[in-house]
Amino acid sequence: MSNMIAQSKNALLVVCFAGALIAAKVDLNNPTGKTGVMMVDKLGAHVRFFDPATWKETANIEMGVNPHDFVVTADHKFAYIPIYGDGVYGKNPHPGHEVAIVDLAAKKLVGSIDVSPNVAPHGIQIDAAGMIYVTCDISRKVLVIDPKARKIVDTIDNEGTGHWIGILPDGSKLYVTNKKDKPYVSVIDLKSHKIVARVSTPGGTEGVAVSPDGKRVVVMDSTDPVMIVIDPATDTVIDRVTLKDNTGSAYKVKYSLDGSKIFTMTLRGAFVNEVNASDLHGEQKVLTVGKDPMGFAFSPDGKTLLVANHGDGSVSVVDLKQWKVVNTFHAGTGIETLTYY
Repeated sequence: MSNMIAQSKNALLVVCFAGALIAAKVDLNNPTGKTGVMMVDKLGAHVRFFDPATWKETANIEMGVNPHDFVVTADHKFAYIPIYGDGVYGKNPHPGHEVAIVDLAAKKLVGSIDVSPNVAPHGIQIDAAGMIYVTCDISRKVLVIDPKARKIVDTIDNEGTGHWIGILPDGSKLYVTNKKDKPYVSVIDLKSHKIVARVSTPGGTEGVAVSPDGKRVVVMDSTDPVMIVIDPATDTVIDRVTLKDNTGSAYKVKYSLDGSKIFTMTLRGAFVNEVNASDLHGEQKVLTVGKDPMGFAFSPDGKTLLVANHGDGSVSVVDLKQWKVVNTFHAGTGIETLTYY
């Protein structure tokens, strides 16, 4: 009997260890899942839910004006969505001051976190402990929020009008793009809650993505169609990659689930670029999608990429193996960000 108990305990330890390994590979800020697809309809002021098999809308929630970004908790129970305000960056006359809380199973708004006196919450990230980090561009702050307590636990001076943010997988540092307000990316140490570096980016910056292994941070140039590569070990720019066939300023960027590819787009246009993460200056793939793409989402098997076309109220379904748009469907008014969950 004792041998059987010992074997059972060993088997349980193996299962737990395997589960821990799987969990360790999960990128909390690049979520995916098989339940459904959530879309943040910025222009339509709604959060929308879609069936990933039929691409039919299954539910929607009316939100405050201009919801932008989101994070999903590790257990996929809740999404936290900043409510930005009724304007755009640099012209937001009635800025928001809340982070909305959405129950993903019920598909309902279940509360909010008031971030006053800070206003215009925009970019958001989550760490392994479940703490949430939110930029407030007008206030020039990054907020540290305990979502369980629904309160701000610290306020970090960002100096610039922080727009989008990316956190290293080990939770040690946060990278904040400042668009054109400051010619650098703010690097915030998450132990001291202080800026510890300013990575020079003279053209300004927009989107940011962190590689799954934490060895690279990629930001998008807000003046030219260029992807800027930062080494977080030294917090210096180590490469600049021009986006093939694109003109104008770069906008969003996202790593594939396995970290092997980088996907980008420019702010105005209809192109998505695929860049080989291990050969940044190799041949790029370019695909025509809808008008003004803004958001990316990956299916759990990594074979399908969703592209939210903010400019025409559509979503493109891309088969990554074929590098082909296999479906396009209507979704809200103007989706900025989206995710499988």
